[in-house]
Amino acid sequence: MIVCVCNALKERDVREAARVAGKSCPKAAFAQLGCKPKCGQCLPFAKEVVENAHACT
Repeated sequence: MIVCVCNALKERDVREAARVAGKSCPKAAFAQLGCKPKCGQCLPFAKEVVENAHACT
């Protein structure tokens, strides 16, 4: 599933970036992927994805 249309980020990419970054902040996951939120519409869903990534580890 697409998390961020502006940056074409997939859910699995955001989840993995959050695990690698070791932080539960969507902006840290975006930074790990070399980008940042643009319009911000994705942040609520990205936050949920990141939190779930850390809950599963």
